[in-house]
Amino acid sequence: MTAYQHEDLSAARLRVGDVVRVATAGLRTRPTRVVLSALGIAIGIATMISVLGISSSSQARLLRQLDSLGTNLLTVAPGQQLFGGQAKLPKRALSMIQAIGPVRLAGQTGDTGLPIFRNDRIPVTQTGGLQVRAASLELLRILQTPVRHGAWLNAATAAQRAVVLGASAAERLGATAGDQMWIDGQWWTVTGVLAESPLAEEIDASALIGFPAASTFLHFDGYPTTIYTRSSDEYVTDVRAVLARTANPEHPEEVAVSRPSDALAARAAVAGAFTNLLLGVGGVALLVGAVGVANTMVISVLERRGEIGLRRSLGATRGQVRIQFLTESLLLAGFGGASGAVLGVAVTYGYALWQDMPAVVPAWALGGGLAATMLVGTVAGIYPAMRAARMSPTLALATG
Repeated sequence: MTAYQHEDLSAARLRVGDVVRVATAGLRTRPTRVVLSALGIAIGIATMISVLGISSSSQARLLRQLDSLGTNLLTVAPGQQLFGGQAKLPKRALSMIQAIGPVRLAGQTGDTGLPIFRNDRIPVTQTGGLQVRAASLELLRILQTPVRHGAWLNAATAAQRAVVLGASAAERLGATAGDQMWIDGQWWTVTGVLAESPLAEEIDASALIGFPAASTFLHFDGYPTTIYTRSSDEYVTDVRAVLARTANPEHPEEVAVSRPSDALAARAAVAGAFTNLLLGVGGVALLVGAVGVANTMVISVLERRGEIGLRRSLGATRGQVRIQFLTESLLLAGFGGASGAVLGVAVTYGYALWQDMPAVVPAWALGGGLAATMLVGTVAGIYPAMRAARMSPTLALATG
């Protein structure tokens, strides 16, 4: 055999475009099967991306909220006495705390121990968990809680039977500014309704009145229950270290100091607490999709034995047949992965719009999803591709 003849009988090299074109042609002949096989991949990728996207969006909302509210809020509350009784903060605790240099704002609330009712016909046992608290006028500035309806207390209304309702208190009572409420056998006028207070959730379920009014009309003893402070950001740690001893110099061990923003930051850190579980569900769907792709490719090899035998008879090598079917598997998985990525992003943006929070889809989640898709396509296509490559041309033509 001459060198020229040997060159004629050698297999032609397939370019990348040729491989893709041949593989695409194989998939186009069975569109329904392709779509159903890719569906499992799409569901798995969509689940993973949407779970990560929604979790990241929730964290972004909490962190944005934390930035707007600040991290320099500290609270002081009475703790437990040495022998287990409930301690009390001194009445002068607020004025002593205000004397701390870096403390910019300080205000207090005092629990009156009395409930609030919509009217005088409601049984006294049905309190709904709502408490009447005396509040200083600086409270809203410290908590950065806006007034949703009406107005906050002022020097005049703080001495009268005027009450401002927290967000959930107003919702439970079905009340708004101008309504009359029943407290301790007396009618009180609602002058305002607050928006939600993320850093002081106890305020949401409270009915707030002035300290002078609490003393005059409810015989409140004047002891503060919670003191709220805002400090210079760079001195928050230093202020926290001296708050207990300043609030109660005689018994600092009976004072509990906390930083509400820590709880909000913790919520941001665990916003994806169930992410791993849901990612596992997506992983199962992706595994099912991989099995579907492998099954589709095996059936395709069996159905196309004639085509494989003809290609081998015309000079295609085992490697070229192997690459063709492996490429088909990758294209099939890639179609499912791309569809799933689009669906996952759409679900994330739709949920974020519904919940009024920033939509965040991590780039690494998209990249990881597509990489997982290619891995699935490769693994699912290896066996069918090797099976097709091992077929004898003569046997394939005889049984095709």
